[in-house]
Amino acid sequence: MGGIFHPLTSVNCFDISVDKNCIWVVRPTNTVQLSHNFASSFNQKKNMKPSIKKCFFSGIILLSSIVASFSQGLTPYKISLGEAVEMGLQNHQQLKIAKVNVETSEQQVKVSKSQQLPTVTFSANAFYLGDALLLNPDWSKLQTVSMPHFGNSFAVQASQLLYKGGVIKKSIEMAELQQQLAELDMIVNEQDIKFLIISNYLDIYTTINQAHILEQNKILAEQLYDNIKKSYKEDMVTRNELIRAELQIKNLDQAILTMQNNHAILSNQLSYALGLPGDILIVPTEDTEAKAAAIQQDHYMDLAHEQHPTLRSAGKNVEIAEKNISITKANQFPAISAFGGYNMQRPVTTSTPVMDLYNNSWQIGISFTYNIDNLFKSKRRVNLSRMQARATQEALAYTRQNVEIGVNTAFLKYREAEQQVLLMSESKKLANENYEIVRAKYLNQLAITAEMTDASNAKLDAELQYANASINALFQYYNLLKSTGTL
Repeated sequence: MGGIFHPLTSVNCFDISVDKNCIWVVRPTNTVQLSHNFASSFNQKKNMKPSIKKCFFSGIILLSSIVASFSQGLTPYKISLGEAVEMGLQNHQQLKIAKVNVETSEQQVKVSKSQQLPTVTFSANAFYLGDALLLNPDWSKLQTVSMPHFGNSFAVQASQLLYKGGVIKKSIEMAELQQQLAELDMIVNEQDIKFLIISNYLDIYTTINQAHILEQNKILAEQLYDNIKKSYKEDMVTRNELIRAELQIKNLDQAILTMQNNHAILSNQLSYALGLPGDILIVPTEDTEAKAAAIQQDHYMDLAHEQHPTLRSAGKNVEIAEKNISITKANQFPAISAFGGYNMQRPVTTSTPVMDLYNNSWQIGISFTYNIDNLFKSKRRVNLSRMQARATQEALAYTRQNVEIGVNTAFLKYREAEQQVLLMSESKKLANENYEIVRAKYLNQLAITAEMTDASNAKLDAELQYANASINALFQYYNLLKSTGTL
């Protein structure tokens, strides 16, 4: 199946029943809606009608195998796909980082807006004033002048930027764009986390499906082994056929053990993404029968152009680059500010003799500041900003191409998956028909054991391929939604 492999699987709770042919059937209590990666293909065998006693014995073996999945002390944990996605969005560490980045950008907007407020400073100090020493021109001491020893001062200064080419307003707009960019990055992370959880969740169901087929295969292989064993005792077959049947059972035991271990490993990995304890066994409860139908490709292409967060982020980068050009140009303008202040100082040292009094003064005015180096530096800065803006425009075009390619690929893969479901459905019908014909011939001793084995393998393999194709169609539909950024 197409898609990214995320090594997560788990074991499901099972409903166990006996069908009309007395075949023990193990089904997950609830199934999932997607899958993108399937375990290694195994030679699957098909159902042969066993005796009631054989059914019971095989059922006991099947139950023991399922119980073995929980023998490691893991606690089953049932969860639907929607619940898994919701828990992942709340607990995934990557999203926690993204949320902090959004909060940081929001705070940066507030900091930028605070530049509109006036700057106000207050200062106060106290000091010890020593006596003044007067010297002659030849550095000889003339006299010592007594001074008031205690001194202190208070000052309040305020200033307000009146004009600088709108640099403060543009800085606020830049911070707001950065905040929007952080929010879009978080949406991208959410899309990735959703897709990861959905893929892993369906991988778990696929693994359970594989384990179910293997268990059925083992039952049929044991039935066939018993028949061959009886024939061998009657000297109707050679020992190599008996050995081949026994090896088949051993191979299935190994495959089942591998699936059980994969279940525990993948469940543990998914539990971290969902913020669950590591000693649980995740059990999917989603219904895989529901299937959404895709619309025309143009619909998804338009949807991606409007809502894909990566494309929107690239557009925001263009806006930020253009805003940076405006800020660079604004720095060429002079700064005009209003200021005012009040000072109170003691003693008065500007008079002779020094007076132990407070000197109060205040001032208001307009200041004009201009960096002369702007005359020969600003042009280069503006040119640099324009080149950076052009790079973001090219990046936007490149991102749009990648999004369109992704939507086209995902749509075609979904259509292909739908066709595969139809093809596998026909293959399953043919394999079942072939199995019934060979089985009837085998019961009437008109077919050999090898033909029966081949028919069983073909039947089970066709059913497995059909089940996997159905899950793949669901996975490809979710992949199509992700390609538009609307998962």
